[in-house]
Amino acid sequence: MNIRFKPKVFSSLFYLVFCITSISFGQSDPTGERRVTGTFAITNATVTIAPGKTQQGATIIIKNGLIEAIGSNLRIPIDAQTIKGDSLFVYPGFIDGATSIGVLRPNDPERPANFDPSNPPDEFAGITPWRSVLDHYDIKNSQINDWRKVGFTVAQIVPEGGMLPGKSAIVTYGGKESNNILAKNTALAARFRSTGGGRGMYPGTQLGIMAKFRDLYKNAELSSQHMRLFASNSGLSRPEINKTLEAFFPVLDKSIPVLYEVSNDLELRRAVMLQKENGFRLVVAGITDMDFALDAIKSSNAQVLVSFRLPNDKTANSNTEGLSDEMKARTQKVKDAYIQILGEAGKLEAAGIPFGFTSLGGRSNEMYKNIRLMIANGLSENAALAALTINNANILGIQKFAGTLEKGKLANMVISTAPLFAEEAQIKYVVADGYVFEYEVNNKKSNNNGNGKAVDLSGIWDYTSDTPAGSSGGTMEIKRDGTSYKGTISYDNPSGSGKASSPMNNIILSGNNLSFTFNVSAGGMSLEVSVSGEITDGDFSGSMSLSEFGSFPFNAVKKPNHLNQ
Repeated sequence: MNIRFKPKVFSSLFYLVFCITSISFGQSDPTGERRVTGTFAITNATVTIAPGKTQQGATIIIKNGLIEAIGSNLRIPIDAQTIKGDSLFVYPGFIDGATSIGVLRPNDPERPANFDPSNPPDEFAGITPWRSVLDHYDIKNSQINDWRKVGFTVAQIVPEGGMLPGKSAIVTYGGKESNNILAKNTALAARFRSTGGGRGMYPGTQLGIMAKFRDLYKNAELSSQHMRLFASNSGLSRPEINKTLEAFFPVLDKSIPVLYEVSNDLELRRAVMLQKENGFRLVVAGITDMDFALDAIKSSNAQVLVSFRLPNDKTANSNTEGLSDEMKARTQKVKDAYIQILGEAGKLEAAGIPFGFTSLGGRSNEMYKNIRLMIANGLSENAALAALTINNANILGIQKFAGTLEKGKLANMVISTAPLFAEEAQIKYVVADGYVFEYEVNNKKSNNNGNGKAVDLSGIWDYTSDTPAGSSGGTMEIKRDGTSYKGTISYDNPSGSGKASSPMNNIILSGNNLSFTFNVSAGGMSLEVSVSGEITDGDFSGSMSLSEFGSFPFNAVKKPNHLNQ
């Protein structure tokens, strides 16, 4: 979801945003990182060094943010803080191939009086390849904590904007004592997306965007050639410095790729067409429909990032009993399409194409569930782990210090209570850049509320949120819908006094963890709000996430049964 920051709209939402929802998976405060001595020893653990390579009863020594040793019968340094790894499983830290978490969208410039939409300046047309995403990155964004909790330790952050929003960078999710920057200007971000300047502005269509890209690329080649000749010969006119064209130079010499976000196979084919015409290195993120994509990927040698977000499975899992033949046929088509999507990642593996995962469009609280669904539909566990670790390290060019657990590499790892993709697995520790983050785990393996009783969401829940703006609240009314749930949430109306309401979408109850989304309309925008948290004894505690506006605390209590009838 892309939200452009508008102070007037945000001010009307400020009270709402700080009063609606938020959840921390029943885990401890992720800001409690530990790196007192800088030396740790994880002892007697099951350590997966790389996909398919596991050591039993191994010890890992970490010193000053690096892995110093892995093996058995190691001598523990006297100053080491020891983490007992008995019954724990250690994996390389996850790497996010592309994400916009923590990235703010730059404000649009004001139009001059003589503005010509048929020939706008680059910045108005969404062409800002000289920008660095780091200039718009908020290292304190609370959503970073949510992604670290599920195991991410390194991420390539991509800028927000139009067709060429700028250069990406690679950051670590480590401690607050560092700027956490691993590499700058790692890829040129590109999209088949119209500008933010409104309709009627060139290039306003995908074909127009392709034509503009070709024009910029060819002019950049000419500019680069002119500058080289001018530097080594006399008698030549001085070249004009153009920051847009100069931003293409690392792409021309193939030191960085073009990272194209695509949403369907047509956009993929268009990205591949541009690559074949111009010869740049290509990374595509968000591809779908592998039956049409595989040939295009192979022909261009494109590197691939796959989103682990899956569509809503409500219709796919619905009961067709009692429906007409026509409705049964329609429902079956939806189910068939859903099953096909679940198998897309497995098709890449079967075709021998290594790929990485990207969180673009995804939610942290859905990641493990969705990857398990992919595994159940043809993807191997080793390929899933590779897509989170070594494959993304190779795509980003950081395999020398990340992606596997080896001596001398960054101390980035995920430590779980069970094999990573098992239903009962919980994250106990995440080590990022040598900083150790510890999270609470529980022994609940079924939908129960803390007393061994099954969780029943049905009913009316009163929620409150205490924020810098004060305390506010509303209700959630949830009902059973076959094997799933549906619901409605009320909130303070951002456009005036009183309450407004919205359907609760994507309601997922996993164990005693609940998550859902809903949309808020304000100032002409529809904002998607993500809520996730834990239910214990009829109490719901967690957080709400609203794009770059961050995450905010939320608590709810279920009304007694006689009030819910």
